[in-house]
Amino acid sequence: MQKKPSSLVLSRSTGLIFLAPALLFIALFLFFPLVWVLIISFTDTTLTGPAAANPSFVGISNYTGLFDFSRWMRLGNFGNALRNTIIFVLGSAILGQVPLGLAIALAFHRRKGLLREIVFSLATIAWILPGVAVAFAWIAFLDRDFGTFNALLALLGLPKIDWYFDYPLLAIIIFNIWRGTAFSMLLFSAALGNIPPSYWETADVIGASSWQRFRDIIFPLIRSNLFTALILVTLWTFNVFTPYLITGGGPLYRSETVPIYTYRVAFKFFEFGKGAAIAVVMMTINFILASFYLLMQRRRVG
Repeated sequence: MQKKPSSLVLSRSTGLIFLAPALLFIALFLFFPLVWVLIISFTDTTLTGPAAANPSFVGISNYTGLFDFSRWMRLGNFGNALRNTIIFVLGSAILGQVPLGLAIALAFHRRKGLLREIVFSLATIAWILPGVAVAFAWIAFLDRDFGTFNALLALLGLPKIDWYFDYPLLAIIIFNIWRGTAFSMLLFSAALGNIPPSYWETADVIGASSWQRFRDIIFPLIRSNLFTALILVTLWTFNVFTPYLITGGGPLYRSETVPIYTYRVAFKFFEFGKGAAIAVVMMTINFILASFYLLMQRRRVG
């Protein structure tokens, strides 16, 4: 009598045993902090003073304080930080990293040689280097008196620029473009490499122009990759904290983004309740962006 083949599929109870360590880590390091932040956002918890030992429930006053439109856009308030963050994201991610990454990928597609390797290597190195190291390198590069950039301007007979005082937000936008373009570049390079060679051969035969190739071949085939890059880079840029190492949010809060504002409220003023409320608002914005991305991906797959 022939034996029935033994089942290789784990039972539900056995599967849960293997999943238990991962579920425990998720509960400890993701779910519990999320619930804790949400709870203290409705209190006046601080590190010092009476509220440190006996925090009181204050309802939604921490949230209404963030959206007090009578002083919302003043320097040092949440509205100013949110406006700076939107400008920062638009400038460095949507108008900077993604288009520049696509341009580099297109410029070196189907090309080999030393120049391509140098460009891709330098872009990747800028992306993977520690944030502290590259931040201090940029501080030295853009320094008004001794920076390399102003030294080059002086050689050309041009006046020096005090980037960190006159254009602090532009300085961190340029820095973030330089640092983060590699992700989009590598993503689009991989997407272009997946286009069948027959498409390029057909375009060569009919003598299609560069614009026609992009409009009729490249864009339709990498559209999903373009959308993925936009959403992911937007999320990363919205939450990035590295600009604090360059400007500290100054001068006069003119380069303060929401992550820097959160840090200042929670860990400089030690107002944990208000800092938690800002964090909840940030998580909500991230959740909306991530949900939009997943919804569009599901529609594309469907």
